[in-house]
Amino acid sequence: MDLARLRTLRELSLRKTMASVAEALLISPSAVSQQIALLEDETGIELVERRGRGVRLTPAGQRLVEHAGRVIGILEEAKTDLAELKKTVAGELRVAAFPSVAASLIPPTIRALSARFPDLMTTFEELEPTDSLAALRAWQTDVAIVDDLTTASGLSEAQVETLHLLDDQLHVLLPPGHRLAERDHVTLEELASERWALDTNSSTYSDVIVGACRDAGFDPIINGRCHSFEVVRAMVEAGCSVSINPGLRGRDYIGSLLLKQIRPAIIRRIFVTFRSGERRNPAVAGFVTELQSVAAAMNTQAAPAPG
Repeated sequence: MDLARLRTLRELSLRKTMASVAEALLISPSAVSQQIALLEDETGIELVERRGRGVRLTPAGQRLVEHAGRVIGILEEAKTDLAELKKTVAGELRVAAFPSVAASLIPPTIRALSARFPDLMTTFEELEPTDSLAALRAWQTDVAIVDDLTTASGLSEAQVETLHLLDDQLHVLLPPGHRLAERDHVTLEELASERWALDTNSSTYSDVIVGACRDAGFDPIINGRCHSFEVVRAMVEAGCSVSINPGLRGRDYIGSLLLKQIRPAIIRRIFVTFRSGERRNPAVAGFVTELQSVAAAMNTQAAPAPG
């Protein structure tokens, strides 16, 4: 059976729609449908059932996906074995991370790794933590940087190895001149009457913020559902809203905005993940080593100064 078609079926089992598989594999939805049809012709049995805009695997499709996962895993293990034997570390290493951590950790890590292994091409893709773990499981990335606030359940998977990098404390983001501007820290309860702008590019992250507000006894009044931090920043800077900002992002330029510590603190733990056993791959091992060095240096730096 054709390996590319097996990968496509496996992606479909994870992502549920032809469109999302097409986006993940960088092909058209019609090409995904054709790959599945060819695989059904090849096996002589129906593998998927179409349900509205989505699809569901038949029992035969589910069984084939289980076999495909083992086959692909064996091939990836073979690639790791061969990479371990190579004297020159070369080829491509694929890395995924979410924006607020990627901006701080990825560029210096890639720069250090390129100096160490000039024949290795490290490519980076910006993905939210849940998508990064899905890409790791689907062999679409080799290393994923995630956090425990948005991917807690995925971090316990047997096929994924996890290493702690650093802790990141969330901060309240206020406009200049705000009534709490002189405070070193604030409680969420003190922001119950405020209007909020949230970065909803990651629905899981915005759900964490909404959940924290509810735990503090109120539903946030959301007047900005934004798909980038730049828009959140503009809403806060104009005095339209307040927001919550990752500490790592606070190390970047935030203009005249004020960062205030939250009490009690909300802390997310940042991890680097890779498939079990793949730290034997010199490229993966080298990246993880450089990443840990960059994270350790950041841990020794001062946290973002309040306001």
